[in-house]
Amino acid sequence: MFCWTLGTKFLGLMDSAGYNLGIATFRQPVLIYNPVAGKIRRNPEAILQRTKAALGRAGLVPRLLPTHAPREAGNIARQAIAEGADLILVLGGDGTINEVLQGVACSGVPMGVLPGGTANCMAKELGLSANLERAAERLAKCEPVRISLGRVTTDRAGSRFFLLMCGAGLDASIVDEVHAGLKAATGKFAYWVAGLSQFRRKVRPMLLEVGGIRRDCGFALVSRGRNYGGDMEIASGASLRKDDFEVVLFGGSNPLRYAGYMLGVAARSVQRLPGVTTMRATSVHILSAAPAQIDGEFLGSQPVKIEIVPGALTLLMPASYG
Repeated sequence: MFCWTLGTKFLGLMDSAGYNLGIATFRQPVLIYNPVAGKIRRNPEAILQRTKAALGRAGLVPRLLPTHAPREAGNIARQAIAEGADLILVLGGDGTINEVLQGVACSGVPMGVLPGGTANCMAKELGLSANLERAAERLAKCEPVRISLGRVTTDRAGSRFFLLMCGAGLDASIVDEVHAGLKAATGKFAYWVAGLSQFRRKVRPMLLEVGGIRRDCGFALVSRGRNYGGDMEIASGASLRKDDFEVVLFGGSNPLRYAGYMLGVAARSVQRLPGVTTMRATSVHILSAAPAQIDGEFLGSQPVKIEIVPGALTLLMPASYG
């Protein structure tokens, strides 16, 4: 209720005939960008010029605010909102988007995303394209939509929001193994290298509770979106427009079994494989001290509570997104 009340005053973006007026109606937009994100680090000045030109064609001239350190973007967003920003745009990877989200959630100020990272799962989930100019052009035609967010809570780290997913078990171990230097040099190839390293040892089981039922698995995906890793799909029934999670559980400890699961992911048939269970839920408890990640950012190994927070964000989304 608190998030919904704060957000209602920012949703008056329709004219008297009911048509969307577009992002040019925002008067104090801000663009928060990560100068060392995957695509941006190669030539930050050129990327920024392309971004400003693309947004300018949509009638938007944002104030540019760079990040300088990890976990700083949320505070930048909060300060910008306190100073009157009426739109927060993010240029960076999924990690940067997640950081900005921490400062925008429950503020009511709309947020929009542009691809600047390695995988760009969020931009691809929305159908905005990985190409910066095309994404900006499509973003200009998006509409502000009130959506639910996921929230993870741990005893040691408190609570954090997420847009797309929380993964626990095997995939979080892979995220933790990714070499930062290799990621900067090769992009998504670094994740494949980290993934292959996991198949040399058994997958550790973990205990979780979904819908009051306790289950064992080696990998749990608690998802709000269909896109996984930029190019794959696991939670095929998930949607940011829904007010729950699609939970996909992978059983077993043999690493070869998980290789088979990944082949099923590639063939878009993984949910039909033996050992895979799909459920819908509004809360999930990971009861084991299992590794976990949100939106591709490693959280550590600890029990976590995952829950839906209704109406927590106003997101610029294409009308075609289902």
